[in-house]
Amino acid sequence: MKLFNKYEIETIKVADPGLKDYINLKPVLVPKTHGRNAKNKFWKSKYNIVERLIGKIMVPGHKGKKHLLSSGHCCGKGTKAYKLVQKTLELIEQITKKNPVEVFVKAIENAAPREEITTIEYGGARYTQSVDCAPQRRVDLALRLMVQGAYSKGFNKKNRYEEWLADEIIKASQSSNKSAAIAKKLELERQADASR
Repeated sequence: MKLFNKYEIETIKVADPGLKDYINLKPVLVPKTHGRNAKNKFWKSKYNIVERLIGKIMVPGHKGKKHLLSSGHCCGKGTKAYKLVQKTLELIEQITKKNPVEVFVKAIENAAPREEITTIEYGGARYTQSVDCAPQRRVDLALRLMVQGAYSKGFNKKNRYEEWLADEIIKASQSSNKSAAIAKKLELERQADASR
């Protein structure tokens, strides 16, 4: 069975051992479960990774702690997000001449931060403390950073969103600093390193 009846995903291997259980590459024809397991937050790791990207495009999350939505254009239209991801994968295939799902998985592995910082209060003073990032949160953050990076780059530009998303995924898979997700990951890890 091939994803979108085009892409072989059974042969793709996840190189990062920490993310192996959290990037689901079980073959499905249509990556859409209609939120069947929405009651349990840990079930999202059982969804296909492409379906999680579709969900993240519909609800991209907040930027930082200020609760700023990353885009006012996100409306939660599932079919629209589904078609957008399909076009993005086609663009990635045209540009890289590789399996686009494999490129996407590599991008997630590269963009997933290993450490982040949290604030602790000790004796009335606040300090930043570096903490290890849980594997499920690593995947969530990587998806969010890629989607928000593509939105912010493409805002008020002529190119279509799928072109920006494809560009972001390709750059993240190459570990390029021009990728917003990679730049943010490096910044997070630098801050965590400084507050050890």
